[in-house]
Amino acid sequence: MVCSAAPVLLLAMTLPLVEPPAVRAFQPGQKQARGVSGPQLDPESGTGELVLVSIYIQLDFSDEPWPEALSQPLTVPAASASSAPVTLTGLNLTTECNVTHDGRSHCACLSGYQWNASVCSHRQPCQTPIKHRPCSCLVLSPTEAGYCQLLPPVPATLSLDSWLQMPGNMLNLTLLMNQETTNLNWFPWPTGSPSPVLLQAGTCVSLTSSRGRTVLSIINISHRWAGEYICRFEAQGFRWELHQVVRVPLQATDVTGLPDQLSVSYATSPGFQLSCCIPSAHLGYTASWSPREGGQASVFNKPDSQCFMLAVQHCPTANTTYICELQSPGLSPLRVTVSVTIIQDGDTTCPEDSSTVAWNVTKAGHVAQASCSGDRTGMVKRPCGPDGVWGPIHSNCTDAGLLALLLRAQLLQAGQGWPEEEVSQILAQLQEQVEAVTSPSDLLALVATMTVLAKVVADTGTLLNCSALEAVLKTTDKVLGMNSSSLWTLAQRQMPSVGSSLLLAVETLAHSLCPQDQPFSFVLPNVQLQSQLLEPTFPANYRVSFPTQPPLQAWIPRHSLAPLHHNGTNVSITSLVLQELDHLLPSNYGQGLGDSLYATPGLVLAISIMAGGQVFKQGEVIMDFGDTDGSPHCVFWDHNLFQGKGGWSDAGCQVQAASASPTTQCICRHLTAFSILMSGHTVPNNPTLELLSQMGLGASILALLLCLGVYRLVWRFVVRNKVACLRHSALLNMVLCLLAANACFLGAPLLPAGPRSPLCLAAAFLCHFLYLATFFWMLAQALMLAHQLLFVFHKLSKLRVLALMVLLGYLCPMGLAGITLGLYLPRGQYLSEGACWLDKKGGALYTFVGPVLAIVGVNGLVLTMAVLKLLRPSLSEGPQVEKRQALLGVIKALLILTPIFGLTWGLGLATLLEEVSIVPHYLFTVLNASQGVFILLFGCLMDKKVQEALRKRFCCSQPPRSTISLATNETYISEHSKGRSKDAR
Repeated sequence: MVCSAAPVLLLAMTLPLVEPPAVRAFQPGQKQARGVSGPQLDPESGTGELVLVSIYIQLDFSDEPWPEALSQPLTVPAASASSAPVTLTGLNLTTECNVTHDGRSHCACLSGYQWNASVCSHRQPCQTPIKHRPCSCLVLSPTEAGYCQLLPPVPATLSLDSWLQMPGNMLNLTLLMNQETTNLNWFPWPTGSPSPVLLQAGTCVSLTSSRGRTVLSIINISHRWAGEYICRFEAQGFRWELHQVVRVPLQATDVTGLPDQLSVSYATSPGFQLSCCIPSAHLGYTASWSPREGGQASVFNKPDSQCFMLAVQHCPTANTTYICELQSPGLSPLRVTVSVTIIQDGDTTCPEDSSTVAWNVTKAGHVAQASCSGDRTGMVKRPCGPDGVWGPIHSNCTDAGLLALLLRAQLLQAGQGWPEEEVSQILAQLQEQVEAVTSPSDLLALVATMTVLAKVVADTGTLLNCSALEAVLKTTDKVLGMNSSSLWTLAQRQMPSVGSSLLLAVETLAHSLCPQDQPFSFVLPNVQLQSQLLEPTFPANYRVSFPTQPPLQAWIPRHSLAPLHHNGTNVSITSLVLQELDHLLPSNYGQGLGDSLYATPGLVLAISIMAGGQVFKQGEVIMDFGDTDGSPHCVFWDHNLFQGKGGWSDAGCQVQAASASPTTQCICRHLTAFSILMSGHTVPNNPTLELLSQMGLGASILALLLCLGVYRLVWRFVVRNKVACLRHSALLNMVLCLLAANACFLGAPLLPAGPRSPLCLAAAFLCHFLYLATFFWMLAQALMLAHQLLFVFHKLSKLRVLALMVLLGYLCPMGLAGITLGLYLPRGQYLSEGACWLDKKGGALYTFVGPVLAIVGVNGLVLTMAVLKLLRPSLSEGPQVEKRQALLGVIKALLILTPIFGLTWGLGLATLLEEVSIVPHYLFTVLNASQGVFILLFGCLMDKKVQEALRKRFCCSQPPRSTISLATNETYISEHSKGRSKDAR
């Protein structure tokens, strides 16, 4: 190295001495001697004894140009007869130093020289340090002096069993040493990687050592293990680095043909394009297409792959198979075929469709293919049915960033990389990539990455810092908050145990926190964690509580912790709550739980104890999950059940009634992920019941629509007096509210369930409001009839009463529904799990139950008053005949109204609150289906005024006559009557 500013030169001179030297080194152009270093001679050595010594001289050329002579091979000057008995036998350059403006020197070794390993470990390198790499340049302070030393012969040889390693075989690299070595490490430099990576023992990598021999073995190698391998070690006081290139050919499965089949129209298609892509490799591959007639080949390079393209400009007249042949010198060729089917006139085809992906015309029985858009990897396929109808779209598109992190984690597990550094890096990047999860393939890739990292942490004993653990918890929180009705459901179809894998991964990563970062607490909507390092003096009991709903508590008795603390061992306890995860676990129940269907409380509690770096699984833990309904079972998730898919088990757990509270406690004698199962809480999915419910709601909606049509025809004929107007106005509003409520309830299952869905929240609020409005209009009608019962001859102000009825029928239910939403939604207790309806556990459902029971009670009270009035007639209240007819009208209205609403919704409440037998569900479904029909028949068509109005509209007119209305106690007189005209005024 020729330095441009203040160069310094260190020379090495080898002298055979006959006496202790008194060195005075003078060289042409030398301005300053900074010192002499070398072995000290024994002063007692005899005269005439030859001793070989190396003297290092520092020459400073700060004020003069670099002598050209020093850039040429140096020659040893001839010794004169008058010179001292010292003979100069060698002169070599060792170190070139460049002095910077701050006085420090960047000293680099020349060829054949190197800094001593001990000096290198205590000095700053000139460039970014690379672990265990030989250091050829160091930074020295102005007060320091040093020089590079002559390298001895290489103390080892590196050999490979074969220059070409076949995929699936075992790679063996052997290092033979003739000197003692230390700090031996292996570094592969894969193709396309920016830097080498450290190799450690893993699922594919193993290291064996014996005296003078070390072997690196890698099983089941693939093209991902190809590259340059570097062996670094220390011997004879220096750092050494040996290199060996490993070549691994590609397999046919490494080559991707896009598409693998294609159907085109000879008449309309101008041409098509085919490609075969291979990953980047050391071995150079060339591609050739056949047949090539009418096509043009080209090469397209991507960051991690190379694609060979064939653009066919003219379609062949018949079906053709195109072959992409990949060749590399000395290797067998690889072939990929693409079948192209030509669509002829008269063939059945699926039409062109560009709704989501641009699907070209495809022949029946074939599968259309398209590449994933953007930075996503994979294919989108859509079959064309034999009848020319497009089938469903199948996509395995996965975000490229997620796949890259998964591959990096898998290679880390295999043995490539440093877990202490890379696990935290991958977790941080995974937290950023979770926003890219938009498909089931993305979700599966993310969970697989966390699973692999958890295995790496468990196998290598890697500890996480608080930042890495926060990344795990934030990622888990977002994953659990994803829409379970779409991503999770589709992901579970592909991998039923994905929820169990996520639970095991989060458990493992959560209890791997460094003791220095404890205590640690973190709270998110779906994830809560508390980790604590126990002091040498244990408390009476370990207790932990979480602000869930209801509150969750757990404690471990002192006698379970006492055996753990000995000889200063660190004992840490990690408690983790995962909400919504229990619904994502497969419904697998171990021995003793049977085949019953159970409901879970919406959370899983995982408790783990780390003692001396080992997981302690034995110990008694007591948990309080709060109020539970039904018959609870204390269970834990056993990952070993059902061939590794996992399942709930009650082994070692039992239920114990709490002494100081009405809650139920669980006691388990081992540590893992716990929850409780409540039997008798979930009605099985009954297709017959669902079909009957949908048909019943449809029939009720049709009946209510027909009722509205009837009112449209006869309205002006049936509201000719005040009481009739009020009664039919109330009934009309009931019909409108019930119609809207049934339509909303029928469409709610089509919406994505969950508190994060605005549509589900809106549907639940509307159903709550509309059903309440139906009952309040029923209450308004009952109060109006009660007024008629008590004040028969009292004049009613139609506008005032109608306004009061509107306020009662709409304002009151709107206020109740709004208060319920504002009170329970912030607590997360508004929506029922998996449905767009009120939650019964938190209390939101009781804001519907209470008004319903109160209104039904008022109707029963009015009916009782009517019966008493009928049994005790009073002469002072008007003519006896008219009074009895009025009371009969009230009784008739209540006898129709109460069964329709009271009995129907009484059974409806029974299905919500009891949920033991399926019989109430069938009864409620039938009565609810008949609800609109009853209103149409008894509230509308059976009314005398409605019947007479319909006869007048569709039949010839009849002579005027008078009738007595049973419902209103008003005398109905023909519109030609004078009394009727006065009432109308």
